[in-house]
Formats: sequence, structure tokens, C-alpha cells
Amino acid sequence: MSENRLARETSPYLLQHKNNPVHWWAWGPEALAESKSSGKPILLSVGYAACHWCHVMAHESFEDDETAAVMNELFVNIKVDREERPDIDAIYMGALHSLGEQGGWPLTMFLDSEARPVWGGTYFPKQSRFGRPAFVDVLRQVARIFREEPDKVSKTGRLLIESLLSNPTVSSQPTIDDRMISGLTEKMVRAVDPVSGGLKGAPKFPQWSFFWLLWRGGVRYDQEPARAAVLTTLANICQGGIYDHLGGGFARYSVDERWLAPHFEKMLYDNALLIDLLTEVFRETASPLFKARVAETVEWIEREMIADGGGFAASLDADSEGVEGKFYVWRLDEILGVLGAEDGRFFADIYDVTPDGNWEGHTILNRLSNLELGPSENEQRLAKLRHRLLEVRSKRVRPGWDDKVLADWNGLMIAALARAATIFGRPEWLELAQRAFEFVVKRMTVDDRLLHSFRDGRAKAPATANDYANMIWGALRLHEATTDPHYFEQAVTWTGVLDRHYWIADQGGYATSADDTTDVIARLRPGSDDATPNANAIMMANLVALTTLSGEAKYAERAAAILAAFGSDLGRNVIAHTGLLAGAIDLIAPQQIVLAGHGLKGGDALIEAIRNISLPGALQYGLDGEIRSKLPALRDKPSINGQSAVYACLGPQCSQPLTDPAELSRILKAQRRI
Repeated sequence: MSENRLARETSPYLLQHKNNPVHWWAWGPEALAESKSSGKPILLSVGYAACHWCHVMAHESFEDDETAAVMNELFVNIKVDREERPDIDAIYMGALHSLGEQGGWPLTMFLDSEARPVWGGTYFPKQSRFGRPAFVDVLRQVARIFREEPDKVSKTGRLLIESLLSNPTVSSQPTIDDRMISGLTEKMVRAVDPVSGGLKGAPKFPQWSFFWLLWRGGVRYDQEPARAAVLTTLANICQGGIYDHLGGGFARYSVDERWLAPHFEKMLYDNALLIDLLTEVFRETASPLFKARVAETVEWIEREMIADGGGFAASLDADSEGVEGKFYVWRLDEILGVLGAEDGRFFADIYDVTPDGNWEGHTILNRLSNLELGPSENEQRLAKLRHRLLEVRSKRVRPGWDDKVLADWNGLMIAALARAATIFGRPEWLELAQRAFEFVVKRMTVDDRLLHSFRDGRAKAPATANDYANMIWGALRLHEATTDPHYFEQAVTWTGVLDRHYWIADQGGYATSADDTTDVIARLRPGSDDATPNANAIMMANLVALTTLSGEAKYAERAAAILAAFGSDLGRNVIAHTGLLAGAIDLIAPQQIVLAGHGLKGGDALIEAIRNISLPGALQYGLDGEIRSKLPALRDKPSINGQSAVYACLGPQCSQPLTDPAELSRILKAQRRI
């Protein structure tokens, strides 16, 4: 007898649907076998715990007995958490795009019994509206086509899979060099909103890969407009409503063009990437705003986003009490009631709190009227007022917390925290990163193979290339911060796994899924940017770091092979591959800085000089007298006569030992432009 089977799962998203009258299956061989034995096609529904429109469709349709009855009669219904199975999501989202449809979640796809996609969409309303047909009408029409037109269904499924696996070529491929990247970053500035930053129009996403390349182009090619575009973007994000001014942390995106009104869900990956970019830009600007937002966001991570055992949790929901953003918004009378008239008016003037509100009758706190922080006495006063409001807000019904630990998102946060800890001198942040790293190694690894997701005492879901790439990035950043060989050795081990199980020998590049992942119908090999960095882009930089440290050319050769593998894709759409191009800069000019004699005379001044220059992509090491590294890049770099010294290197070529901070700054700035 059919039933809802989701109560057996660990994913918070799947568990949200365990009491639906829909006879949900989780993805797996049993569900696919049911489709074959019953003769019913598959309805695949993909979403995630913090997804607002997923909740809407669930309330309207999946909790409705009549709709569920139609679903159960006509389909084998499979529910997937896109965060738990990003490989599955990528296949069927790619199929939807091949149909000419705009993607998004919830993803609703109809599959044949071989799990081949045939047709789909995103959100379907219970009743016809928004120009979309009623969901039950869609169900009946799709079931009819499966029943009455099997040849058409089979052909469509075959063509969609072929489309996903196709590798079209172009007659000419771009030469990836400094001239090409410099010209591109000059052009990229034109796509940026000159007032509010971000890409022009709405909605606005942080677009880390885009702005990471733009910043790298700005500092490498001395392009002031590129640097200014990144600064404008980050200042507006930091002062906009997309930032949680009371609790810290950034929402996933803004629905308007001013960064005022966020889609209130908070994702671990966005915050990791913004911490990393803000940290790097702070080095060049010494912006007190960026420094404050990094510290506040890490404080939020430590307070609200650490799962049991020390890994970082995935997300916070957009909704509470069934209303998007209710937890975060305020009314003027609430502010005055908590803070009193004088402090309340002072706070309201700065945070755009008005009687009528700025969003659906309520106020989203923001400071967009002034992109700079105020005088220190004002900021100190505001900090106390924010703390009082945060205490009151903490008593509200909280948004849902998705506490599953994802290896790829943890890798991003580990990398960001390790670098931020070094730049801002916050060893407690480094400890956060180290605990999360050890969690993934000990609780999410079997025989040197990662698993993707952990929750409720169980690690599950096959690892993707992103899991390895991001955790390798985290390992290399921890090695920089600590010089502990354990981290470097782990990075080498994971790179070996990637090469054995994910590398596509006949095309080049890493596939999303391993060669022994048995429940995917296609092994995709993406190189384009997404909300999170592409595994191939991250691995280019990782491989350059590995060859720089080890002296083994095989890593650089593989990095070059990645770039060559996506030449056709770059030829068709350069701007969609900014992550790969940022990694190409590391391949062109691998930079390394080694401080020998950490803690000796002059060391603090040299460290300050390094911290105050943006060196994106550069490896940065501080060695004390106890460290005897076996790595060629860290050997034979002694202190000088009891005084700290810095060796500034491009590839295998290193400067003479430098002891003067001004000379060091001059050479580092020159090297990053060579």
C-alpha cells in the first residue's frame, strides 16, 4: 500500500513534507522501480527548506487532500532536497532550461520510468493565476500525454538528455591571457548599477564570481572603475536591507534594485563568500564598514549557525508563522516602545523607520541614505540600541533552521574564516574553521571519500565535485593560517579522489558526480558560474596552489587542462565563466609571500604591510623558528640575523629577503600586476 515515506529521512526539507497526504518517495532506486512496476510516470518536486515559494506550493497543493489524490492516482511522486542532492537538481534544472523555461524553485519536473525528463516548470498554483495553469489541470494533461503519446514522450526524454550531455564547439576559442581578462573586466563595469552596485535591474544577487573577477581585474590591471564598482556594490549590500542590521548576516538576494527588500532566507554560502570578498577588499581600503560587517556576520555564524558537533548549518528560512520576513521587520511604534522616545527617534532616523514603513506597511531596517558609518560615538550608541532590539526580536517566533551540514558550503565558510582570522587577527575565528573542518573529516568521510550531507547522526548523499573542491580550498587556507601539514596532506588526498573519480578523460574538466554514483542519469560537466562557485573554477586555483607549494608540475598541468576543456564554453559566453577566468589569473601569475621568523624583530611591521595590500589568489605564509616544512616552497627561506624577512615569489622565482615594510609593499604591488 502506498504511503508517505519521508518520515524516514534526515533532510529538514523532506521532513517538512512527511505529513502531506501525497505519497512521497525520496529519490532512490525503490522509487524508480515503483514507476516501472506501476506504469506511472514520475512527478519530481525539488526544493529546499528556506524556499518561500516551495512553502506556498506545499500549503496550496501538497497539503490539500484533493490535489494529493490526483497526484497519487497519476504519478509516482518523488521529493528531493536540492541542497542534499545538488547533482540531481542540476540535471533536471538543466533539462528545464533546455525546454526554454526560466529556472527556480520549487522545480516541478515530469519524468518517464527511466528518470528521463520530459516536461516541467517551477511553481504551479492550485488555481489558475499569475498566467500559470492550475496544478491539477497540469497533472491531468501531462498524465494524458504520457498515456496516449508514448512515442512523443520517449523522443522528448531522449533529446533532453542528449541536450544536457552535448558539447557544442565554436570555430574560434579565446586566448585566455592578461590582455583578454583586462579587456573583459573593463567591459564588465558597464553591467554594474553605478548608483546601487550589483548588476543593473532587479532582483539583485551578490554574484560573488562576477565581483571577485572584477576586483581581481581592478587590482591587477590598475582599473579604478572596476575597483569602484566593487566598492559601490559592497557598500550598498552592507548598508541595505539585504543585511540583517540587528543579528548580522546577509540574505540570499534583494527583490528590488536598491538592495532594500530581501528575500529573507539566509544561506551559509552567501555569507561565506561575502565574508571572503569583504575581507579582501578591506585589505586595500581599510573600510571600517567592511570590517564591522565581517565581524558581525561571523558573530551571527557563531551564535546561530553552528550545528551539533561543530559543523556549519545550511540556512535559515525566509518565513516565520507562515509569513515571509515577519521575524525581521518592525513598526515605528515597536521601536519607540523598546527604545523610548529619544533613543527611538535617533535610531529611526538612521535606519529608515517611518510611520508608514518602507515595505508592505512595515520597515526593513537599512542605512542606504548614508553608505558610510557615522562618528564613533554615534556608532557606539547605535550598537547598544541594536542589542536591545535584538533581545526583543529573539523572543519572536523564529524562522525554520536547516541544521544539516553540507561539505561544499562548509568548505566555503572554512576558507573564508581562515583568511579573515589572519587578516583581522582573530584566532577564535580560526578555531571555528578548524572545528568545522575536523567535523567534516571525522563525521562525513568514509575511506577518504566524502559524503555530501550530515544530519541527525547520519552522513548521506554522494559527494559532488564541489564538496571536494571547496573542502580542498578550506584545507589550503587552513594550511596557510597554521602551517600544519595535516591540512596540506588532506588537500592532496582529496585532489587524488577528484582525479580518480570525477575527471572526464576524453573532454577534460571535473564532472559534478563521481564515476561510481549510480543514481544519476547523466554526469554533467559544468564550468559556468552559479550562486556558488563552480568546482572547476575553484580547482584551478587549488591546483595552482598545490603545484606552487609542492613543486609538482602535474597539478599545474591539470589546471591548464581545465581551462582548455572549457574553451568552447568561454567562446560562446565569456561572462558566464568569470570564476574560471579568476582562476586563470592564478595560473598566469601564481603569487606567494613567505614571512620567515614570525615574531622576530620587525615581523609585526612586515605583517601589517602584507595585510594592507589586496593579494587575491596569493598564498601567504608566516613561519616561525619551529617550523621545518618539507614543502619546497617553504624551505630555505630563513630569517636574517635574528630579524624577520619576507620572500615575495612569482611562481618559482622569489625575491631576496625583504626587511623593509615600504620596499615590501612596493614589490608586492608590482608583482600582482606582472
